[in-house]
Amino acid sequence: MTTLQPPVAAGPRPAPPPVRRDRRSWRGWGFIGPFVAVFALVFLAPIAYSLYLSLFRDQLIGGTTFVGLDNYEQALGDDRFWAALGRVSLFLCVQVPIMLGIALLVALALDSGRLYGKSFFRITIFLPYAVPAVVATLMWGFMYGTKYGLVGDINGAFGVSLPDPLSPDLVLASIGNIVTWEFVGYNMLIFYSALRVIPHSLYEAAEIDGAGQIRVITAIKLPAIRGALVIATIFSIIGSFQLFNEPNILRPLARNALSTDYTPNFYTYSLSFNGQQHNYSATVAIIMGLITMVIAYAVQLRGMRKGA
Repeated sequence: MTTLQPPVAAGPRPAPPPVRRDRRSWRGWGFIGPFVAVFALVFLAPIAYSLYLSLFRDQLIGGTTFVGLDNYEQALGDDRFWAALGRVSLFLCVQVPIMLGIALLVALALDSGRLYGKSFFRITIFLPYAVPAVVATLMWGFMYGTKYGLVGDINGAFGVSLPDPLSPDLVLASIGNIVTWEFVGYNMLIFYSALRVIPHSLYEAAEIDGAGQIRVITAIKLPAIRGALVIATIFSIIGSFQLFNEPNILRPLARNALSTDYTPNFYTYSLSFNGQQHNYSATVAIIMGLITMVIAYAVQLRGMRKGA
């Protein structure tokens, strides 16, 4: 006769072996490692070195010595730096709205569908952006010439006396004309690309409601490309504060109007390569970088709030 044995209670199941995640985490770093290395080498390292240079000063007696924030205090009281910053600020407030306004009008005209040969006009307007800045400045500098240039030829041919575009009173406007000619096509392409992705259903609904072209622009197109407007504005602000090529190239033609401290970038270049003041030049560059960053961020923040 068999005896029934009581069931044996099952013991706790052994815990699964821990999964090693070291290889998985290092695999991710392997993908982003090259980018991080290049980013640190070409972006972070120059900034760190500039900050390091700005804390020292090369003196005749004692050589390079640590001065802390003395260079920043000197820059904040430098009249030449503030005068240069005032010029590019005026340039920014006048030239950028004109340039972006022209680019926006051209983009709206190309997108309207009522312009014949819009491919030809699009390429023609964008073409100046393909011209190198040095070549464009030399070309306009020749046309501005009152003795051997286009202005001088017009004065001689018609017996008139046009104002000198390279005079101290007009040289900033002349530089603004060159920059506008160069970058209208670039900004136009940004706006036109944003206009092309607007859903056609919005236009169909506006047509059913009887909206005119002006209403379509103000109620559909402009709100839809607000992000592109903010991006183009930020790029233009950064470019204005980095103004260097045009005054540097035009200076041999207008030495009385363009000094070596005409713009902050020109001033920084002159301090470093002509005056051998590398430490002070790094200080001015860092201050300009901070000013540009703050203004660009404020514009971006305002654009995002309006878009909310």
